[in-house]
Formats: sequence, C-alpha cells, structure tokens
Amino acid sequence: MRESVIDRAAGYRLLGELAGPETIEGTLAGLDALAPGFPDWIVTSLFGGTYQRDGLELRDRQIATMAALTALGGVEPQLDDHVRNSLRIGVEPREIVEVMVHLAPYVGVPKALAGLRVAAAVLRETEPEEAP
Repeated sequence: MRESVIDRAAGYRLLGELAGPETIEGTLAGLDALAPGFPDWIVTSLFGGTYQRDGLELRDRQIATMAALTALGGVEPQLDDHVRNSLRIGVEPREIVEVMVHLAPYVGVPKALAGLRVAAAVLRETEPEEAP
C-alpha cells in the first residue's frame, strides 16, 4: 500500500497563497480559540494532504471544490472563501459563473442559484473600480 504524504508546512504555505495571511492569522486563530487543534487538522489534512496530491492542478482542485460546495449547499461562507481563492490563482470570473451554471442540471437550479449569488457578491466586491 502506498503511504499518504501529509506536509503541514506545505499546507500552511498553500493556504497562505490561496487565502492570504489574514486567514491564517485571523480566521484560524478565532477557530482555534473555539475548537483547539481543529484548524490545524483542517489545514494539515486538506491543504497539506489532499491538495498536495499529484493528478490535478491547483485551479482544477479549486473548480472541483467550488462545485462540491455548491452541490452541498448551506456552506456559503466556505464557498465565498473558495471563490476568492480561485480568483487569486487566476480562475476567471466568467469561469466561476460557468461552473455554477453548469451545475444546475446536476445539483438543481436552487443550489446553482445560491452558488451564483455567492459568486456575484464576491465578484462585485473584488472587481476593480471603473474609471468615470
């Protein structure tokens, strides 16, 4: 059996790249105060484990993550984070919208619409100011 590789340091580096240092310093610290050790487990197992596997590029993992969170529903804060993360690594806004539209026949229109609402809010907030 092949041994899994889990790299805590790589997980924190990747999370920093995806979500920025404010997430590590702010969000994770607050969660750690509530549930000690849980944020470290999340970062280590997901970003230091699953995300480190060969076979998918980071952008493809982010697209899969956005699709899964949209299909799951009820996890809008996490979807919001992953939409932002996807934008940071170069996924285009139109691609994010198309992910949500593509999901409609598979996960249902209400969940696709909920995903589009999250994406629209993030895109409105992150789009550059237009010149007058």
